[in-house]
Amino acid sequence: MFGISYIKFDSMTHVIHFKNGRVNKEGRGLSFFYFAPNSSIAAIPMGSNDLPFIFHEVTGDYQQVSIQGHLTYRVTDPSQLAALLDFTINANGLYKKNEQEKLHQRLINAAQTATSAYIHQSGLKEAIRSAKQIEAKIVEGLSVSEAISGLGVAVLSVNVLAIKASPEMSRALETEMREKLQQEADEAIYERRNFALEQERKMKETELNTEIAVEEKKKQIDEKKMEAEVQRTENERRLREMKMQADIVVEGKRSELVEQKTANDRKEAEAQGYAVETLLKPYKELDWKTLTALNGNSDARLNIALAFRQLAENADKIGSLNISPDLLDSLLTKRK
Repeated sequence: MFGISYIKFDSMTHVIHFKNGRVNKEGRGLSFFYFAPNSSIAAIPMGSNDLPFIFHEVTGDYQQVSIQGHLTYRVTDPSQLAALLDFTINANGLYKKNEQEKLHQRLINAAQTATSAYIHQSGLKEAIRSAKQIEAKIVEGLSVSEAISGLGVAVLSVNVLAIKASPEMSRALETEMREKLQQEADEAIYERRNFALEQERKMKETELNTEIAVEEKKKQIDEKKMEAEVQRTENERRLREMKMQADIVVEGKRSELVEQKTANDRKEAEAQGYAVETLLKPYKELDWKTLTALNGNSDARLNIALAFRQLAENADKIGSLNISPDLLDSLLTKRK
């Protein structure tokens, strides 16, 4: 409104605000209002950028090769770059000119210039296998180039991805290499056959030496077996003798044990007999009546039975004896 606008940039963009031809604001990630009629804004990207490249060169033996890769760079001095290239943006934040493409072309030209001298001095085969050397040459050339240093940019890395010859030369190199590899393969087959024959000869010698060693070993083993058999027989004889002596000793000990046990059993029986005889001796001279009284049995039937026994002993003195049925019934019937 009335020519006043607002603009905002991210932190990876360096902004230079020119007002009436002089620098009014400068820095990264700025946001501000400006008056469009007397303002000009340059925005320089500060992040690292990957730039692919491919260029063609002629080797020292007049063969064309294509070198493909990419380089990574970043802006180190945005003010210096803005002084050489136009990074001015319009009101919509779009670049008025494609200066980024111009910067890329200058970097590629410097990289190709740094590579040309090395490729022109190298043969085709050497150039195809010199990716690391070309990377080093490009880094060295860009670092000493006044045109690149004057732009305020620095190259971070260079990677050569492929170095290829023309299709015709590629097929020729493939044919040459194929023939060389075939020749090496034939030589390898010849050497392998000779090696196989030599190994077979060594193997036969080894087998013969092994058989001799085996027979010698068998002879030693047989001798050791014989010695072991003799030793085993002697050990068995000694073992039988020792076992026999041990059996004799055991039998003697067993006989002594049996005699001792018999004597001990006899003494124990005599002691038990003496104890029983001593225990029963006081009762031997007592009358059975006294023993019955000492027993303290209060059963009436037992007393009646004892009375009948005494009557039986004196039966010759008894004329007649009357026993009532009730008495017999009380004797024969068990009390509950």
